[in-house]
Amino acid sequence: MTTVVLASHNAHKLEELRRILGPLIPGVELVGYDGPEPVENGLSFEQNAFIKARAAAARTGLPAIADDSGIAVDVLGGSPGIFSARWGGPARDDRANVELLLWQLTDVADDHRDAGFVCAAALALPGDSRDGDICELGVWPGRVLRQPTGEHGFGYDPIFQPDGESRSAAELTGAEKDAQSHRTRAFTALAPAIRALAE
Repeated sequence: MTTVVLASHNAHKLEELRRILGPLIPGVELVGYDGPEPVENGLSFEQNAFIKARAAAARTGLPAIADDSGIAVDVLGGSPGIFSARWGGPARDDRANVELLLWQLTDVADDHRDAGFVCAAALALPGDSRDGDICELGVWPGRVLRQPTGEHGFGYDPIFQPDGESRSAAELTGAEKDAQSHRTRAFTALAPAIRALAE
């Protein structure tokens, strides 16, 4: 059994990725990470995902995966983007983030509220060579609603309506979200590279 570290202290994310990746990476065990979190000073989702994955791989000596994600609103030029988690201030408060984004879009017409959840999923191998490092991008397109709705999910889920849905992401079940989310899309694309580690 090959062990791969998820470079995150978030137990919910570990559980989610085990659900998503489990059937796709037989022979690979996904474990949590308890090392220090690096400073995420990249200028893109991909750069920040690599920063986290490479730090965990260097510390543990094991292959590591990480992701960086957020919401990108077209009319705001792709913002909040990599600043999604702290859009409303340094407290990283979901409610403050949502309230600020809704305020910024107050006068934006419904047909100009296109947005997408973006996830960069990175795999980093231990050692100095970065030849085996890879990153895949997943985008879940939709639009920003005018007010929060739904009790599930977290972050911007209550104000994000995925394309083809009449409900917000916060109204979807966990299984429904897993089937189409940006994180699922990114890690499904990365799965062959993770699976190859066990071959």
